Amino acid sequence: MVSPDPRADRKGHASARPAFTLVEALVAITITAMAGSVLLLGTTVSLQTTTDSLRETIAAGMAEQLMDEIVGCRYAAVGAGGRQLDLGPSAYESQGQGRSRYDDIDDYDTFQAGPPRDPWAIPLGTDDGEGDRRYPSAQVPEGFFDNWQQTVNVYYVDPTDWTARLPDGRTSDYRAIEVRIFYNDPQRGSRELAHLRRIVAYVPEL
Repeated sequence: MVSPDPRADRKGHASARPAFTLVEALVAITITAMAGSVLLLGTTVSLQTTTDSLRETIAAGMAEQLMDEIVGCRYAAVGAGGRQLDLGPSAYESQGQGRSRYDDIDDYDTFQAGPPRDPWAIPLGTDDGEGDRRYPSAQVPEGFFDNWQQTVNVYYVDPTDWTARLPDGRTSDYRAIEVRIFYNDPQRGSRELAHLRRIVAYVPEL
């Protein structure tokens, strides 16, 4: 009886072992690439969501800061009364540095600034809140607010329905102040990130 050659068994076993074909290799590479793309897309979306949330938080604080500045002023200029038709800054107030001469609420009507600035026209993130600039190490990165914008509108509202804006030429003892913060996204266009609206009433001086 002749014993089988062990080398023949190993050779036969080796020839029977399956191997990857070119098509199978390409399919495997494609699946791996697709999985990587999905993971990358998920990371990109997550980063975009985080960026959007950060911008909205900053915009909310920016809007509150500007609104507090406005409502801290008088309702109207001394002697002007509470129902003046022409809203907006006077020539003297417009010639000041930024809005540093604004001293009553109607001065802020149609105000807008982009990039956003403090009352002395110093870009936000570089100002110290007192008309000067903060130390360079405490400033936001240069250009951070380049695509941001502040806008303000002041108008009279119906005394029986504060949601209704009165047409031009009509007045009441109530005004609405609207502050909006926008971000101009190069890919997605201009987006409103914050919107505040408050109603203020005229109280005659004693």
